[in-house]
Amino acid sequence: MGTDIAYVRGDATTPQGKGPRVIAHVCNDLGGWGKGFVVALSRRWPEPEREYRRWHRARAENDFGLGAVRMVRVERWLWVANMVGQHGIRTGGSGGVPVRYEAIDAALAKLADEAARLGASVHMPRIGCGLAGGRWERMEPLIRARLTDRGISVTVYDHG
Repeated sequence: MGTDIAYVRGDATTPQGKGPRVIAHVCNDLGGWGKGFVVALSRRWPEPEREYRRWHRARAENDFGLGAVRMVRVERWLWVANMVGQHGIRTGGSGGVPVRYEAIDAALAKLADEAARLGASVHMPRIGCGLAGGRWERMEPLIRARLTDRGISVTVYDHG
């Protein structure tokens, strides 16, 4: 009993709808936060960045790494899901793109469990397709398989 992905124009940091909502986005595995969608998140709430940096610093003692997810509550009915799905950052060399589809797939599976537990809808930009260098045609099927096919409502926001 799946739903379909809703595509809207707008800002993923102001998710539409009522009830519990999760804003999902992709982070890198280097502890770097400061470019792309995270800038908009940090303008609204300090907690996601603070938690991400704390999580990364203590990585020897926790689950920080590709495929991991950390849910950060920012308002009563709103969470930000920091999903580690990018290996390193793009530098300009020929090392390929930082996106890791397998890690994002694993993170989306964990996100689905959390969203189901909370009874939450999921809101996101086109994850993994900005600085991470991923392609939406590879990302969309992962979102369908992990979230909408489980009946979790997903809204994707295109800026502008």
